[in-house]
Amino acid sequence: MKLRLQIAFWMVMLAPACCFAHLGSPDVYFQGNAGPYHLLVTVRTPQMIPGIAEITVRSDTPGIGAMQATPLYIVGAGAKYPPTADSLQAAPGDAQTFTGKLWLMDAGSWQVRLQANGSAGSGTLAVPVAAFARSTLPMRKSLGILLFAMMTLLVVALVSIIGAARREGGLRPGEQADRAHRRGAIRAMAIGLLLLIAALTFGNWWWNTVAAANTTRKIYQPPNLAVSLAGSTMTMRIGDSTWHTGRPDTVMTQIIPDHDHLMHLFLLSPKMDRIYHLHPDQSENDPLVFTENLPGVAPGHYKVFADIVRASGFPDTMVADVNVAQSGANPLSGDDSEATAQPLALPTAGNLVSPLRDGARMVWERAAGALASNQLIQFRFRVEDSDGKPVNNLEPYMGMAAHAEFVASDFSVFAHVHPDGSVSMAALELANTAAAKGDNGMPTMNMPQMSMQGMSTPEMQDGARTLLPAEVSFPYGFPKAGLYRIFVQVKRQGKVETGVFDANVN
Repeated sequence: MKLRLQIAFWMVMLAPACCFAHLGSPDVYFQGNAGPYHLLVTVRTPQMIPGIAEITVRSDTPGIGAMQATPLYIVGAGAKYPPTADSLQAAPGDAQTFTGKLWLMDAGSWQVRLQANGSAGSGTLAVPVAAFARSTLPMRKSLGILLFAMMTLLVVALVSIIGAARREGGLRPGEQADRAHRRGAIRAMAIGLLLLIAALTFGNWWWNTVAAANTTRKIYQPPNLAVSLAGSTMTMRIGDSTWHTGRPDTVMTQIIPDHDHLMHLFLLSPKMDRIYHLHPDQSENDPLVFTENLPGVAPGHYKVFADIVRASGFPDTMVADVNVAQSGANPLSGDDSEATAQPLALPTAGNLVSPLRDGARMVWERAAGALASNQLIQFRFRVEDSDGKPVNNLEPYMGMAAHAEFVASDFSVFAHVHPDGSVSMAALELANTAAAKGDNGMPTMNMPQMSMQGMSTPEMQDGARTLLPAEVSFPYGFPKAGLYRIFVQVKRQGKVETGVFDANVN
């Protein structure tokens, strides 16, 4: 930033923007029930806060006459004193789609509370939204040129005034300046120019210092994740985050379980031909340290993604790299899983079938061809047996019908998505369960267990097991064009299976 002190008032500096903490995936996609109405919700997050989020609500259930939306915090005093609700407007020619705009005023763990009223009655639904600044507003090049020209004109004018004052300030009316006065004017102009340059240089330094401080304080960055290996034991240390500690009321730093685990750890090979979904243990001595006894991980370089959720419902996705030199001898256990596939490549993008074990397969239910970015897509997948018939033995996987990871080929996008959408399930539970909050609006430590979110289809019983239909779906939207790999994880006969699909996005 060059010599911008004079134009500070033209720029809107560091104000928080709202987005979910998925890497590179700022918008929120969600589906859920507001009483008798099944809603598909998209929240387009603003670039700056105070800023306006655009919300679109599509009802699969007809009969809604009015829809209102209220932004408020999930926890703290802001959760107890909501602002006046904003009315969403029915889209022209579509009585089941409602759109509107909402102000988000500060950083933290928010919810958008929807109130639907119609012929079938009324219902409410809360959608978690993590709000934070992710960038500054750029200055338009044309405006920068104009302001630089104005600054140059002011500098020339000030230097000219200094010279005229030194040359003619002591002369009598009608008297002409002699050689000494003219030389003195030149010296005064040179000194004045040097002083102005020094002032502008100091101002530029001050501006950059303040901007850097505001960047650290206001623009969200996930905490650093330091990863180390000792044999087959991987240790993850979460770094300090001044962004979190500076907001104790709205982004509490304590880590809470999400799907019964405090951390979801993903190891991806550079070509995405291997993925490991693991769940490290928290250290008893340091809550910011996690350890994992690696299973039989193939040696090589891996990109590390670690998902956690704070006590306020605020999610963090931390990124690191690790080189695995030797394979561990520990078998997979519990909810841990692994999968292998062909390397990600553009010529193979668009596959609609992924093989599973025992001759079974997973089918992506969609038409062939490229997909569009920045729009809600209902991703539907069906698991079939070796005869091509839908299976009837899918089981809940960590309390959900399925899990999915959407990853861009350059790793700039990583989104851990569930059948309910791109929000954290722990945050969803906090936002929608009154029993999870104490009298002061803060979460109690005895929060109810996660319900079977994401299971909108009927469940079946087979002895002590809960069985699910063969089809699963995820609402999500690609944030930008490019090549993506999608990992879809289901549980069948006690084992986690992963379907792998590639998508070319325009």
